[in-house]
Amino acid sequence: MAIAFESLYSDIAGRCGKLTVGKKTIKTPALLPVINPHLQLVTPKEIRSMGVEAIITNAYIFSQSNQYRECALTDGLHKVLDFDGVIMTDSGSFQLSVYGQVSVTNTETLSFQRAIGSDIWVPLDIPTSPASDRETTERELVITLQRLAEAQEIFGRDAPIAGPVQGGSFTDLRERAGREVTDLGFSFCPIGAVVPLMESYRYRDLVSVVMAAKRTLSPSACVHLFGAGHPSMFALATAMGCDLFDSAAYALYAKEGRYLTTHGSYKIDELSDLPCACKVCRTHTIEELRTSPDRDRLLALHNLYVTLAEISRIRQAIFDGTLWELVDERCRGHPQLLAGYRSLLNMTTSLEKNDRVSKRRFFYRGDESCRRTEVFRYQQMLSRLVIGEKVLIAFDGGTRDEFSDTLFFKPPFGPYPKELRETFPVGPSEIPDWDDTMVMTGCQGIKMLMKSHPDSHFVISCKPCWEPIIRRILGDVEVRNDQV
Repeated sequence: MAIAFESLYSDIAGRCGKLTVGKKTIKTPALLPVINPHLQLVTPKEIRSMGVEAIITNAYIFSQSNQYRECALTDGLHKVLDFDGVIMTDSGSFQLSVYGQVSVTNTETLSFQRAIGSDIWVPLDIPTSPASDRETTERELVITLQRLAEAQEIFGRDAPIAGPVQGGSFTDLRERAGREVTDLGFSFCPIGAVVPLMESYRYRDLVSVVMAAKRTLSPSACVHLFGAGHPSMFALATAMGCDLFDSAAYALYAKEGRYLTTHGSYKIDELSDLPCACKVCRTHTIEELRTSPDRDRLLALHNLYVTLAEISRIRQAIFDGTLWELVDERCRGHPQLLAGYRSLLNMTTSLEKNDRVSKRRFFYRGDESCRRTEVFRYQQMLSRLVIGEKVLIAFDGGTRDEFSDTLFFKPPFGPYPKELRETFPVGPSEIPDWDDTMVMTGCQGIKMLMKSHPDSHFVISCKPCWEPIIRRILGDVEVRNDQV
């Protein structure tokens, strides 16, 4: 295959891996800065010097440009852009979404992408708006899938062609698209037409769309989230299983005088200081940056530094097994991101299948932590415990001789035997003073244990303050307040 993906280690559904394109490789997750040949605030060569391994540009712009078309055909895209890494080219679908038509066919744009030496080609898929009705969405999805099949028939299954996943806002159509793209054998699968969702802060809908596509895409496919350019949402998207992002935001925001951070963006005129450690911010004062004749370029460099740094943080979080903590931190920067995060937590059952078994730590960061994959998995495994006829669950950590087994209690996980005291997730978990939500979640673990061991008699030892919660979750269970 011309494009192959290998996952090296993961956390939640996020993956650190290696994307191989011909003889070139990309470390993932990765950002592909968008390059417009007519507007280069930062050149591809400069971007390469910042450690970027891949960029994306628009083949349609090149094909329609009197200035660049012949140069690209004669010298090749890499020489024209002076970039020796991976270059992905969009087909003109963006222009199709904006203007409603383009002056090339699917075969023509793919032939042009091949002729200029693009490393990854994109067919002329139909980017159906999330606002489109079902009839329109189904009709345009059929056209997209036909064009993907046409691309393989003409250029071969080993051609470096992406398989975009469309389907608008209909999750069943996204599932269908993911399934058919997988059946066609595509190993590089962009999820398209989601920019309107991000522009309108509809992160809950974005989670539904992406997770629907992921349900039916091959686990070995590299997933590119088209148009995801703001660093505040990268962690959330990575947790869903997106491996690549492309961003024009670093340049577009700069031209508007906007300064990117991981928790949002600011108008440069609104800032009183520069809260960043990048080269631009450490060599300029806010006033110098604001009044510089090179302001747009400097802002673009800062925006790119911030965006690339976030990708590095995400890679490290995946390696450490702390991606949930990073997602929680980033998503509290905006109410709609928080809504998307909570929506993702509703899908714990499917996420748990891909999550790693052991991690560096578990930090409790509020009620949302009770719904994480680690809690779900731990409670599912409680049925495996071998216990006797009379079992004590001690909230206080003490033991009693009259019981055949004593289990201890740590919220939000629930009961555990002393042998698991130092193991993940019970051992390396940091929780604050117990609150009602975490204790209720832990009691759900007790309930699952009781259900899976109907022949055992359970007694719970706790402080009186926890008894109402225990009764609410477990009903008529024996509770003692004899703290040791």
